[in-house]
Amino acid sequence: MNSFLVIEHILRNRADFFDEVRNGNDLSAKIRDMLISSSLFFALYGLVLGYSNSWMQSLSSAVKLPVLFLITLVICLPTLYFFNLLFGSKLTLPQTLALILTAITVTAVLTLSFAPISLFFWLTAPNYQFFKLLNVAILTLTGFFGLTFLVQGMRYVQPEGRSVRTIILWMWIFVYGFVGTQMAWTLRPFFGAPDLPFQLFRQFGGNFYMDVLNSFWMLLFGLLR
Repeated sequence: MNSFLVIEHILRNRADFFDEVRNGNDLSAKIRDMLISSSLFFALYGLVLGYSNSWMQSLSSAVKLPVLFLITLVICLPTLYFFNLLFGSKLTLPQTLALILTAITVTAVLTLSFAPISLFFWLTAPNYQFFKLLNVAILTLTGFFGLTFLVQGMRYVQPEGRSVRTIILWMWIFVYGFVGTQMAWTLRPFFGAPDLPFQLFRQFGGNFYMDVLNSFWMLLFGLLR
């Protein structure tokens, strides 16, 4: 399967795709294709994220955004796999990885589809706080829809013990989101304020949630002035 056609196969024929994962058909090829396509999609969106600062920030974000999702995947994959084993799942590690990569690949292509909108708002109304909140909202929304594919895939591939498995799955999604946001904070900046020089990384301190809240209040204060 062509690396850049795998997303069409997932979106158009998800039942067939999940059936292939359940039967273990070409899992290594699927995993490779999804890794390549999702990395490219996130890299292209990263170019837009860094545009608010400089071309160097764009290139940096194009590298860091795929790294963010893949490192988070590596950290959280054992949790889902071993908890499923604990409760009697027969999924192999490659099957589990393929299902998670399905969610990441869907997230990546949906995120990329928002790139023109994000760039449009920056070019027509370049407010840094709004731009940052807009892109956080885009990544949150696309991540949610991507994870729905993981939920569907787990239910389709492993239908037994649905109630217990659903609880484990949503617990894992919470862990993945928590780890992912902290990893994003560690790898920051992705945007880069227009009035600051380019920085590859910033010093540790604070957290992602307080930064988003601070951006919201700064935007609201700016609108009320």
